[in-house]
Amino acid sequence: MIDLQALRSLAAVERHGSVVAAAEALGFSPSAVSQQIKKLERQSRAALLERRGRGILLTERGRALVEHGVRLLADIERVESMLAADDAPQGTFTVASFSTAARGLLGHVAKRVAVEAPDMRLEIVAMDPAEAVAQVAHGDVELAVVHNWNSVALEVPAHVALDPLCEDEADIILPRTHRLAELDAVPRAELLEETWCSQPRGAICHEALMRLLANESTTPRVAFVDPDFATHVELAAQGLALAFIPRLGRGALPPEVVARPLAGEPAKRLVSAAYRRTMSASPGVRLLVKLLHESADSLYKCLHSQE
Repeated sequence: MIDLQALRSLAAVERHGSVVAAAEALGFSPSAVSQQIKKLERQSRAALLERRGRGILLTERGRALVEHGVRLLADIERVESMLAADDAPQGTFTVASFSTAARGLLGHVAKRVAVEAPDMRLEIVAMDPAEAVAQVAHGDVELAVVHNWNSVALEVPAHVALDPLCEDEADIILPRTHRLAELDAVPRAELLEETWCSQPRGAICHEALMRLLANESTTPRVAFVDPDFATHVELAAQGLALAFIPRLGRGALPPEVVARPLAGEPAKRLVSAAYRRTMSASPGVRLLVKLLHESADSLYKCLHSQE
């Protein structure tokens, strides 16, 4: 009978491009992954990997085995999820989340999991939504909290489900002494000559900022790059740059800055829970989605009470 863990190891090598990277993603040693693949080669009586320069590629037999094996693993996951549907959540569940959702939503979830599912161990890892969707799609994490800007679409494979949690809006963070700080809403045309701080290139929030002035035939001039929105707020407080920051998980702003929405069409993103459709009956996934909805509803009421 085929070894399912060995099949997972081969699929991980195909995805990550090397035995070392696959071992790191799976939490095994490179030697263990190599041994598992050698076991598959003995069973299939054919080589599954081949050297190509300094890298490694799957042979034709290896690619075919991964293609069929991924479907097999998904079917097994679906059956296991159905069998466990009436059981209490247990074991380790990893949630990938962008940082503002980790602050704004997942604290409540972690507290409730400790009460409602004491046999369930929750692990939260921070990553950008595009990477988080890929991690969910390949089975590296059980669930992700992701966002989808109205100006930057998030690509989601067909076998990954999105469960909408809430809608979030981004504001312009300005020094209180800035010429635009007295406006109720900031027209895009007034932002053409401003200096900005941004998340690193490739992050979805960076792409959303880059498209902020697309209709004005220009792009924002970014002088400061940092992954932490708290740094952006501090730079704005010092009068060095403007920031484009979502409200979710933003926290209280210092008195030196103000937050103003964009005039016209607001910059919004839909925040959702992402999980593989094969895991829809999983008690752990169902509990996490339920708690995420509770947390999002509570935060939404809090944000609107402050307006």
